[in-house]
Amino acid sequence: MKAATVSEAMATRLSVRAFLPEPVPLELLQRVLRKAARAPSGGNLQPWHVTVLTGAPLAALLEKVAVRQREMPKGEAAEYPVYPNPITEPYGARRFKIGEDMYALLGIPRDDREARRAWFARNFEFFGAPVGLFCFIDRNMGLAQFSDLGMFLQSLMLLLREEGYDSCPQEAWSMFAPTVYAALGTPAERMLFCGVAIGKRDPEAPVNRLVSDRAGLEDFVEFVGF
Repeated sequence: MKAATVSEAMATRLSVRAFLPEPVPLELLQRVLRKAARAPSGGNLQPWHVTVLTGAPLAALLEKVAVRQREMPKGEAAEYPVYPNPITEPYGARRFKIGEDMYALLGIPRDDREARRAWFARNFEFFGAPVGLFCFIDRNMGLAQFSDLGMFLQSLMLLLREEGYDSCPQEAWSMFAPTVYAALGTPAERMLFCGVAIGKRDPEAPVNRLVSDRAGLEDFVEFVGF
């Protein structure tokens, strides 16, 4: 189902973790990426670099990563910490809750660590999505340019919703960045920021019923002078 407005795209965007095998047309991907490139960036640097895979090339990459996962289940040398360490409140509680909500929908209890590890490994299959996108940034860029990537990726995900498609942004891919670099021939000056699974959500998958909580305005906004 397509989103007719930005508000509808925001309301219906989910981090989808189960996809239908339906292919995504190349011309659609070209269209949404061209539009997403209108996202703002400081000084108009446009610091994003993107590689998009489907079909046999995607399958070959996923097989390479699967081999590395069996060899190194905790990942290779990650390019950056996905979460702060230590993680303070309320952020730790939010992270804990979304994880517990997801595993509850999947029917995986907290003490079943093997099942939870197996589910986490689905990250590196792009959750069965027919398209996998990798977003890179030049290593000489700074923290401000990471925010530029966020605006580009959010624009992309909303544009996909406008077209009736879904996505899941995955910083977990940084855990296997060296294997991705080797498979794609990534230039040494570029760093993997994240992967994005792209396709159409499986409406029958319980995990796609997961809707994350959001804090109220009183928790993060101060209005002054109104």
